[in-house]
This record gives sequence, C-alpha cells and structure tokens, in this order.
Amino acid sequence: MLETLKKEDEVRQMEYLTAGESHGPMLTGIVSGLPANLPISIAAINHQLAIRQNGYGRGGRMKIEHDTVSITAGMRAGLTTGSPLALLIQNRDYRHWEEIMGATATNPKQEKVVTRPRPGHADLVGGKKYDQADLRNILERASARSTAMIVAIGNVAAQLLAQLNIHALGFVTGIGGHQLTDWPAESISDLTEKVEQNDLRLPDPGQLTAYHTVVDAARAAHTTIGGQIDVRVEGLVPGLGSMQNWAQRLDGKLAGALVRIPAIKAVSFGDGVTLGEMSGAIAQDDITWTPTQGYGRSTNHLGGLEGGMTNGQPLLIHATMKPIPTQPRGLPTIDIHTHTPTQAVNERADVTAVPAASLVAQAMVQITLAQEILDEFSSATLADLQASYQDFGTRQWDRRNS
Repeated sequence: MLETLKKEDEVRQMEYLTAGESHGPMLTGIVSGLPANLPISIAAINHQLAIRQNGYGRGGRMKIEHDTVSITAGMRAGLTTGSPLALLIQNRDYRHWEEIMGATATNPKQEKVVTRPRPGHADLVGGKKYDQADLRNILERASARSTAMIVAIGNVAAQLLAQLNIHALGFVTGIGGHQLTDWPAESISDLTEKVEQNDLRLPDPGQLTAYHTVVDAARAAHTTIGGQIDVRVEGLVPGLGSMQNWAQRLDGKLAGALVRIPAIKAVSFGDGVTLGEMSGAIAQDDITWTPTQGYGRSTNHLGGLEGGMTNGQPLLIHATMKPIPTQPRGLPTIDIHTHTPTQAVNERADVTAVPAASLVAQAMVQITLAQEILDEFSSATLADLQASYQDFGTRQWDRRNS
C-alpha cells in the first residue's frame, strides 16, 4: 500500500524530460500535460535563450552558439493541442565534434578523451558509477549546456502562468563575495526593465561597473566566482501546495527544483537564514483583514509561504551558486588511467555564470509552479484552467457566523 501511494505521489499532470550532450547535435525537450489552446510565442522563448547567453563573464562557447528553439510537435497554428510538446535546440558547435560525439562515431584518433577529472564536477563519481573509461561520457551530459533547454521549457511555463496573471523574475544580488545592498523592493514589471538592461541582471544598474570589476579581477586571476540569486513571483493565490503530507509541501518542491540546477548549493525563502537570529514575535508575518482585500500579511519575512502553502504574498526565494569547477589552471587531481597525480582537464568555461543561473532559477520556479497549478486545477483546456483557478482565487471564506 505504501509503495502504491509513493508511485501515485510521483505522478504529475505536467512532466518534462530533456536529452542531449553539450557537444552533441542538439538538445531535446518534451513537455506533457499542457492544456490545449495555450498560445505559445517562439519569439518569447528565443528572447530568453538570448538573455541566457549574453551575461558578462561568459566563456567562448557563447560566441559560437546562437540558440533558437524549434517546436516540432504539440503545437499547431500557435496553440498547443494538448499532446506532448517537443522542443529542439541545435548545437552549432557540433560540426567540430561530429567525429567524436556522433552516435556512430568511433573517434579513431582518440581526440578529446578525458581521464583527468575536475574536482567539484560530476566527472569522477559519474565515471565510477557508469563504468566509463572516457569521462567525456559524463561531463557532456552533466554540463550546464543542458540549461538552455530548461530555459526554453521554463518560458513555456511562464507563458502558461502569464495567462493566470502570475509573473516571475530571477536576478543577481551578489557576485564573488560582493553583495548588493539598499536596492528598492519594486514590482516585477519595474524590476524586469532594470534587470534586462544590464549584462549582470542586477536590480540596481548603477552598481554595474563595480561588479564588472569583480568579474574582471577573477578573470585576471585565472579563476571563477559564484554568487547569489533571487527569484520573485507575484500573482499567486493563497493555498497552492499542502500541509497534508510532506511530499505536497510547495517549499520542498521549489527548493528541490532549484538545487537540481548545476552549482546551486543553498536555497532559502523570505528572510532566509537571518530568521534564525530573530525572535519568534518578529519573524512571523502578522495577519490582517479588510472587507475589500480579505486576509493579508503586514510583512513578508517568510517569503510568501506558510505550512508548505502560498499565503498570497509575493514569493521570495534566494539561491547561492558555487564557483564553476572548471579552472583555467587545472586543480590537483588523479588520472584515472594511470593513478598518477596531475592537473584536471580544462574544458572551455565561464568566469562566472551567475547571471545565466538567475534565468535558469527563474525557469525552474516557473516550471514547478506550473506543475503545481496543473496538478491542482482542471486543465484539459486553457479556458478550463483559467476558470477553475479564478474560482479558487476569488472564493470567499467567511467563518464569522460558524
């Protein structure tokens, strides 16, 4: 019985799957469970893909790839059909790798074979788990190149959420140990304009030059740097998620989604770790009520989540990205063929990918929220979803005469 419950718990209305290697021919994504008649803008997806590639501190690979998406199934005349949506992103660099990475390639010259695993990457552990003599079979799939497809799928989810007046934004709040301070807590529409006008996705473009200097210093030192990311969501109705069992808690689903992103090592909500330094009387968000607005909160220390459910406040999520493990000057490692000390392989990499990671974090939050909403509400068609979601959001709950 417990096994049956476990399996049922894992089934979601909206599922997604990606495939593809960093230097393979293409990235593939399949999304099932979308409602029929959802308008999808390919131009909007491509806009997000372009933003992902253009952050300050990116490496040479981004000068090669100019990502655009093709939708090959599940959409007709600009509308979803209700069947699985298939997306493709070509890897332009594949023409230089076909003899090495092709499905029938034999790589007779043994080019680009990897035997020197990078500390902090999947290379060594993945090679041991899957019994690979060439660690390229691990690093190609573990590469953050796959996040291009996540951003594409995330924008499909974003277009669904926008039909329900839900909007999300990921942006950078720190790089290389330097934290933004005193930037205004503006609406997502105002923040988006500022964030997308600068190549580090900062909410305060006035600090851009200082942060360019931080990235430039890391490049000059032949190293990489991480940083901090925020994701903000507005328009969520109270009650998404559940406290009934732990697997249904929305904060757990969101945290799990974010730590799946390569190099994300910490996630918190609202005031995050500083909540542990507050008294209980201050850390909570006092409940308010007005005849026109109903229930609300006077503050948002908890980041829009209580008991694993949304409470109607903006969703505030913070994530920390570690520095990219690939170092221009390879770190100490052991060659898996000889067991001799050496330096790790130096694959082409970025100085920092925090701006891109903020977009990936935004995408993962959008995907997770779309999954939650499609799980909870009738969604055979977009009209069904809009009606059931609106009915839930406007439902009056008045227990004064109970």
